[in-house]
Amino acid sequence: MLKTFYQFLMTQRNPESYDPMATFANNAFYDSAFPKQETDFETLSKYLEENASYLPSMTIFDDAWRLYQDFLA
Repeated sequence: MLKTFYQFLMTQRNPESYDPMATFANNAFYDSAFPKQETDFETLSKYLEENASYLPSMTIFDDAWRLYQDFLA
């Protein structure tokens, strides 16, 4: 079964870390509207651009997406 981006992102959580990826994951965990079942880059990117004020740079998402793609391979 294909893991969603959210499922992958939750593997990056670390409440004690200030690493941008961990901070993104920690904040996404508390975002009740995050599209948890999504696997599409464009849909996720659009959601984050429009709704995720906790994400200071889309580069963090791009880096997470690359890791997600490697994770799926």
